[in-house]
Amino acid sequence: MREDTAQVLETDPFAPMEEREEKERGVAGEEERGAESESPRQTTGPAGGIAPKENEGNRLGVKAEREEEEEAGMEEEEGGMKKEVEVEVEVKVEVKTEVGLSSGVIRGGDLFGYVGIEAVLDQMRRKTMKAGFEFNIMVVGQSGLGKSTLVNTLFKSKVSRKSCSPNYEEKISKTVKLQSVSHVIEEKGVKMKLTVIDTPGFGDQINNENCWEPIVKYVNEQYEKYLKEELHVNRKRRIPDTRVHCCIYFLPATGHWLRPIDVEFMKRLGKIVSIVPVIAKADTLTIEERLEFKQRIRQDLVANGIRVYPQKEYDEDAEDRILNDRIRESIPFAVVGTDKEHQVNGNKVLGRKTKWGIIEVENVAHCEFANLRDLLIR
Repeated sequence: MREDTAQVLETDPFAPMEEREEKERGVAGEEERGAESESPRQTTGPAGGIAPKENEGNRLGVKAEREEEEEAGMEEEEGGMKKEVEVEVEVKVEVKTEVGLSSGVIRGGDLFGYVGIEAVLDQMRRKTMKAGFEFNIMVVGQSGLGKSTLVNTLFKSKVSRKSCSPNYEEKISKTVKLQSVSHVIEEKGVKMKLTVIDTPGFGDQINNENCWEPIVKYVNEQYEKYLKEELHVNRKRRIPDTRVHCCIYFLPATGHWLRPIDVEFMKRLGKIVSIVPVIAKADTLTIEERLEFKQRIRQDLVANGIRVYPQKEYDEDAEDRILNDRIRESIPFAVVGTDKEHQVNGNKVLGRKTKWGIIEVENVAHCEFANLRDLLIR
């Protein structure tokens, strides 16, 4: 047998060491199996005689118990692994659902520390307070409807062109040319540059055909001027804003329908600027006449397709829609303007004194001036 082994090893001298060792082990195993088959296993007893063979049944029982224990251990290990896998799967699913629900939004509790995102509001506030605000308002209507008085009442100061003239009692010339006056108003540290654009000659001529053209031209020129500044590569850090932000259109308190000039003007201007119609000197109408007149005006606006502020495009969510619907129900605002103060129950109020009492301008029960001011400023 050893000679055979030597022959096997010699036939493959270039075989690697591991293969040689495996072949040697295989040959040695064959020799041992041959020896066991030739002579049965015998053991010596304590008395020097031959001991009987081991009980095969006992050996099988012990082997079976060991196999059961090993299988039980394997099952426990597999069960533990399965539990870990299930836990990992559950965690992964929960994370995925949370990410799906939050749509990529990281909440404040998920941040490891303070980042400083909330400081953006303070930065914007300081920057805005330093630069101030700009508000350009245009008043359009026939002379004698109280345009200058209403603007002075809105801002509680003499900001109209009439009150800024050297001689306050001097009448403004009724020309078609638009004129503007600017003021810097400050209230509790907040600055606002207010520009009032007046149209003194609107609707006062015998032939009022195309009397709105100078106004339309002026509004478009301001848009183009601002756009040109924005299109420059090296543009100014702060572009002066001369665009018309709001147009207050004064309607005479006739109690009838809209006049043709009112319809034509609001049709054209409603496409390029936000129009807020108001009923001037509303104290000349009774409460019933005022409600009926407002209803007629709203019907005329809808029938002629006139767009007034706020438009439907501003209804972004349910809260804005509710607020805008409330404003639309009040349009046109029945307003009263005055510069004079009176004593009412020991308090100073802006109002107009009549034989029957004082009409308080800021009292919602008397007129809708407060609603107009909230819409424009507050």
